[in-house]
Amino acid sequence: MTRYKMEEDALTAVLKQLPGWSIREGKLHKTFKFSSFAQAMGWMMSAAIHAEKMDHHPEWCNIYNRVRVDLVTHDMGNAISSWDVELATKMEALAVAMVK
Repeated sequence: MTRYKMEEDALTAVLKQLPGWSIREGKLHKTFKFSSFAQAMGWMMSAAIHAEKMDHHPEWCNIYNRVRVDLVTHDMGNAISSWDVELATKMEALAVAMVK
């Protein structure tokens, strides 16, 4: 996938498709909440595998059953890019799959 900086109008449209995601401090942001620490860590490992395949890595923090995620593309001037949206979409799908 070709990386490109997300323009404001495109980003607004994308946020409508990503429940719970927002822009915070110039980054694509969401805090995920899971039923347990083990589930949160399992989700992080699954997301990490996908991120590694993309060679695109999140800024994230785990506290018990919560994972705070911030996505930005550092080598594009710390802008939100199509890669951030792709990774957020994958993270969202993984979280939904874990709940089922």
